[in-house]
Amino acid sequence: MGLHQYISSLNDLEKIYRAPGFFKFEKHSVAAHSFRVAEVAQLLGDLENLDGNVVDWRMLYEKSLNHDYTERFIGDIKTPVKYASHELREMLATVESSMTENFIDNEIPENLREIFRRRLSEGKDSTLEGKILSVADKLDLLYESFEEIEKGNPEEVYFSMFEESLTTILQFQELYSVRYFIKKILPEMLDEDFLYHKKLNGMAEEIMSSVEIIDL
Repeated sequence: MGLHQYISSLNDLEKIYRAPGFFKFEKHSVAAHSFRVAEVAQLLGDLENLDGNVVDWRMLYEKSLNHDYTERFIGDIKTPVKYASHELREMLATVESSMTENFIDNEIPENLREIFRRRLSEGKDSTLEGKILSVADKLDLLYESFEEIEKGNPEEVYFSMFEESLTTILQFQELYSVRYFIKKILPEMLDEDFLYHKKLNGMAEEIMSSVEIIDL
């Protein structure tokens, strides 16, 4: 028992690659994704502060940095597989939760276990910090898929990732940071010149037209 195993396990996150099984110009590990999500969450938190909202920064950093740590137990499962059915998703969540609890009980000193249970629990909840995490996670996936599309990757999965990410982000328009992204940042992304520019812009316009866009 000890923290040695926890520190050593962080290397595992560098060996788990996202979107396994699909052609990629750029490979991204779970470790790199977690860092980017924390950075994006930090930016979103700054924007929320500017709008007068109080961010619990400790909780935001803990949630964003640790949100995918438990993937070291079951890996990064393809999204179509993960969401194939509600029952399968629940089963995967149960297995992941059980393995996480077993890891905490066997590798983490007793006086730190409750801290680790908090950090490794599901961070996407109804709190401001949980909502920011949900958006930051999808924003990173949006940019990850955009990077592949921009480079001319023909895999349809990246268009699907972009569509699903933007659709989910739009569900959080109560956040000032999301409205800021929609009005200020997304247009810059879609203004880039690349091979699939017309196709991606058409997709984005269709998604945006399906919901009511709230002004800043």
